[in-house]
Amino acid sequence: MRAVVQRVRRASVTVDRDPAGDPAGEPAGEPAGEIVGEIGAGLVALVGVTHADGPEQARKLAERIWHLRVMDDEQGVMNRSVADTTGAILVVSQFTLYGDTSKGRRPSWLAAARPEQAEPLVQEVVDELRRLGATVATGRFRTEMAVELVNDGPVTVLLDV
Repeated sequence: MRAVVQRVRRASVTVDRDPAGDPAGEPAGEPAGEIVGEIGAGLVALVGVTHADGPEQARKLAERIWHLRVMDDEQGVMNRSVADTTGAILVVSQFTLYGDTSKGRRPSWLAAARPEQAEPLVQEVVDELRRLGATVATGRFRTEMAVELVNDGPVTVLLDV
């Protein structure tokens, strides 16, 4: 599994378009423009899954996100984790993290797990973060979303497990 983790002042994810909507463009389920996940200060974790991943990788990734020391202490030094500070994490599934751009101009998505495999593993990350004590907001699978965030620092870290 892979995650791009960003320290944020605030972040939200809005349903942009539900692909299960009818051909006339009316969304099914969530209406377009509805905020489905939102946090204040904390971390945004864009999470990608590949074919070899399983529950063990999901739990390990959650632990690494929870204990990642990228939050400032009283002296402004990155000595604290989100576990020590706000506890807020926005998790958004991001299959494009496994895009292969080594050949040509169009990324290949072959390394990204299919939604049937990825969705329960991203949910496992969310469940483990909650078990650890995090307040977790999420995006929505199989939906086009708009993710808005104010990167704090900026601090952006790539995690692979």
